[in-house]
Amino acid sequence: MSSCSPSSAERTATGTSVHPAGWMLAPLSPAWATTSSTPGWKSPVSPIASARQADGAEGRSPMTHRLVLWDVDGTLLSTGPVGRQALEVGTAEVAGLSEVPHVSMSGKTDPQIVAEILAVAGTSPEESAALIPAALGVAERWLAEGRPRIVAEGFVQPGVPEVLEALSATHGVRQTLLTGNVEPNAFVKVDAFGLAPFFDFAIGAYGSDHPDRECLVPMALERVARLRSDRFGADEAWIIGDTVNDLRCARAAGAHCVLVATGREGIGNLGRLEPDHLLDDLSDTSTVLDILLG
Repeated sequence: MSSCSPSSAERTATGTSVHPAGWMLAPLSPAWATTSSTPGWKSPVSPIASARQADGAEGRSPMTHRLVLWDVDGTLLSTGPVGRQALEVGTAEVAGLSEVPHVSMSGKTDPQIVAEILAVAGTSPEESAALIPAALGVAERWLAEGRPRIVAEGFVQPGVPEVLEALSATHGVRQTLLTGNVEPNAFVKVDAFGLAPFFDFAIGAYGSDHPDRECLVPMALERVARLRSDRFGADEAWIIGDTVNDLRCARAAGAHCVLVATGREGIGNLGRLEPDHLLDDLSDTSTVLDILLG
C-alpha cells in the first residue's frame, strides 16, 4: 500500500490533488466549484447540501454518534454504461488510443483505473503519470455532459432514498461519500438522482484525494474533526459498499463495513469475505438502521 501521509495526497491552495508520483489533478472547473469549509479547496457541494449540513452538535442524542461513509457505484446507484465510458473516452483521447483495453473498474479509484488502462495499452509509468490528470479532466467533462444519460440509463439502488432520509433525520449522524470517483464525478452521479442534499461533500474522501482507497477513511475522519469540530473514532464509522475494496479500506482503518450485493460481485462472493454485515440490498430500512445505529 502506498503512503497515506498528508504530504502524499493533499488538497493544495490551488484546489488540486497531489498524487504521490507527482502528477496533479486539474482544479475543479468554475461550473462545479462552490466554496466549501476547507480553505483553498473548491468542493462541488450543492447549496441545498450546504444548508442541510450546518455545523454544530446542538440537539444531538449522546447515545448516537455515527459517521456513515457511502460508496457510490453499485451501492447508492448505477450510472449505466456512461460511467465506464467517461473514463475510457478520457484515457483514449489523451493517450491517442484507437482501442481501449477492458479493465475491471469495480471498487477502484478513478486514477487507478486510468493507470491500469494505460499500463495494459503499453504506456510507460512515466508517460502515464503525465497523462492521468488530463484523462481525468476529459472524463469529468464527458460525464457532466452525459448527465441526461445517467438519468435515463441508470437507477438508484433499492431502499437507498429511505435509508438516506432516515439517517438524515437522526441526531448525531453525519453522511458523506467515500468513493473511488474523483470528487466532481461523485457529485454529478449522486446529484443526477437528487441525492446530493443528503451528503456533506467537504468531509468526504475521493479518488481525487488518493489513488489508494485504503488511505481514504483516515482522510474523512480527519476532515470531519477539522471542518465540523466533530471527532469520530474509527469504531463509530461505517462504510457501506459493494466490493472487496470497500471492506479492505474499512478494515485498514478499523472501521465497520456493511456490504450489499447490489454491485457486480454477488452475495456468494461477498459472503466469503465475512464483512460485519452482508445484505442483499438496502430495502429493509429498519434492519439497516439497526445495524448502523445499534
